[in-house]
Amino acid sequence: MTGRGRRAVLPPADHHTEPLLAPDGVVVTVVNNAGYTKAFDFAELPVAEPMQLFAARAPGWTSHATAQGYWIALNAFARFVAELDQPPEDLGDLTTAQLKRWRARHIATNTGKSVLRQVRPLLTADPRLASGPVADELARRIPSPRPYEKSYDKQERERVVMAAQRQFRSALLRIRENTRLLESWRAGELVEGSREWKIGRILDHLARTGEVPTTITAGGHHCVKNRVLLGGSGAEATWGRLFLSRSELTALAVLLTDRFGWNLSVYDCLPAPTRAPSVGETASVTYQLQIEKRRKGRGHWFSTENITDSGADSPGRLITQALEATAHGRALAARLDPGILLLMVARMHYPTRRHQHTERPRPVGPLAFGVGHGDAQWWAQRHGLGGAPFRRTRRTTVTREGRPLQHSPGTHQSVYVLPDEQVQRASQSVFEAGAREALAQARAVVFAGHVAGAPDPAHQQTVTADCADETSSPWPGPEGGCAADFLLCLACPNARVHPGHHPRLAHLHQVLQSLRSPLPDGTWQERWGEHVLRLDDLRDKVGPTAWTAALARVDDADRTLVHLLVKGELTP
Repeated sequence: MTGRGRRAVLPPADHHTEPLLAPDGVVVTVVNNAGYTKAFDFAELPVAEPMQLFAARAPGWTSHATAQGYWIALNAFARFVAELDQPPEDLGDLTTAQLKRWRARHIATNTGKSVLRQVRPLLTADPRLASGPVADELARRIPSPRPYEKSYDKQERERVVMAAQRQFRSALLRIRENTRLLESWRAGELVEGSREWKIGRILDHLARTGEVPTTITAGGHHCVKNRVLLGGSGAEATWGRLFLSRSELTALAVLLTDRFGWNLSVYDCLPAPTRAPSVGETASVTYQLQIEKRRKGRGHWFSTENITDSGADSPGRLITQALEATAHGRALAARLDPGILLLMVARMHYPTRRHQHTERPRPVGPLAFGVGHGDAQWWAQRHGLGGAPFRRTRRTTVTREGRPLQHSPGTHQSVYVLPDEQVQRASQSVFEAGAREALAQARAVVFAGHVAGAPDPAHQQTVTADCADETSSPWPGPEGGCAADFLLCLACPNARVHPGHHPRLAHLHQVLQSLRSPLPDGTWQERWGEHVLRLDDLRDKVGPTAWTAALARVDDADRTLVHLLVKGELTP
């Protein structure tokens, strides 16, 4: 049953799947989603036969890349076991000490941590290792790998993006010009027999077959006809007139990753976008793209993104250009294999070469789909870059956008944001400003005056403290003097508090704290929070013992003044 409630199409009645495990029990054949097969002979592992048989029965692989990764990890474990002074005959003979050595050998590197994670499920699947000290050792936490890529700085990103823009823009203009000529030829707008008409006829043949007309020499080699007319026999003068090369397709992928933060693996299975319906909208077009990312886990592979082309600087303009640049490749692919609906299509330089990437889409005629790691490496070398740009470009886009892109919020913070050097460098000034603000705020909510041992007759009395100099108040009035609230006297450097003030201030402290229960927290914080913090600071400077003892000396005058002060009926 499909997600929409329709019955799924059943396989033919004679359908059956070949067993993964060969009759001899030690050869596993993995069939991936593309139908390619790859065999793994567990008899090659340098361990005793019982361990080979158990290892061969454990995998449930459906991907060659996954199978190869686990195969490498199993070989590493087998070599470790073979090098032990007394190699175990079976998994049940493994000891805690041996597993500790295995962990210590690999725990220090990212690659080693990956090996530990891949081998552990195999070991824990054995009932003999499900309990006891060995099980406890296997259950130890394996730390997450440390990200080693960093995002590009401004100059590095500009260098990568400019290289991709120059290459893809040149290809787009070339294809656009030849497409116009082809359309004019098909519409009968060219003078028959003219140079443009002859090129238009060649372009029509190229669009239908993916090849320009050729002849076969006496030595059996294909030779381009009309080389003089076309301006040469190289790719740009022949099939490149209507098709992107793999390098140009890689440049497009770099631009898409810089704009949308897509992983390299997305381009192998990215369908051509469809136009989303928009009522009454004529100046813009919205595309719907289905993004597949299998590392998110089953049930979460697919997501849909809506991208709008509303002008030259809009994100969707790059999608429009990608559709234009790949139009002839997609049309040819649809004729050769009607089931192919992929966006990222290029014309291969050597179509007769054997397809070796079993995890990627099969070529169709002279066409290849998606972008591989080899394409990325070759493109970086051609443009003089330090390495394949996709991981660093994606990281740069994610940190620039400041939000998760095809990953979880936890991954966004732990993998992309917090470890990134560019983010740390850019955040330093923010942290410094925050620290300064916090320090200033802390200073603003402490008692700013001085604690005196006795009153000074020269000082002016207020409700909460004595004032040493009213004329230098931080809150001067329009006609001179001080315009501060009496509670703000405790924030003034001119304030002087002596033991005669202690009973009234201790009582004020007690009253303000008692208001916290009946008032909403936000209201109390806004009205009384800073004043209580200053009284807390003053209490610490006076001493908690003296502060508590002062409560016993509170008289009616103190209570009356505090009551009026809290009600706001006392003004300077």
